[in-house]
Amino acid sequence: MEYILERTQTVPVSIQDAFGFFSQARNLEEITPSWLRFEVLRAPNELCYGSLIAYRLELFRIPIHWLTRIATWQPPRSFADEQISGPYPLWEHTHRFSRVDDGTEIYDHVRYRVPGGSLAPVVQRPFVGRWLDEIFDYRAERLREILG
Repeated sequence: MEYILERTQTVPVSIQDAFGFFSQARNLEEITPSWLRFEVLRAPNELCYGSLIAYRLELFRIPIHWLTRIATWQPPRSFADEQISGPYPLWEHTHRFSRVDDGTEIYDHVRYRVPGGSLAPVVQRPFVGRWLDEIFDYRAERLREILG
């Protein structure tokens, strides 16, 4: 079963500045909650089409390694990353940036599947869905602080 997470946020900066922030892979550490102990292990200085980003995070003190690839790259309008290896059977995250009157709208669309086969819905509702909401809530707050 596939799940979708969508978020929209407006920040008071130009589309070039918003996209520029996201084009620096190390900035992901700044917008990820500390309880995940998230760390970018390898990434180019500036992302582009085909870039590989290696991450490490912890969940219940268990290290999780994650490798994503930039699958589309259309500055300053959008890019998408897809998991090559990691915790999800499917993870595709599209980022879109649009000019609006008071800055830039950042739109996230995540399509994912949860491990567990037929038990995935049991894991999704109380755990994965809740964690993703917390992560993206934190991210929105940090983006307001950093770009606001």
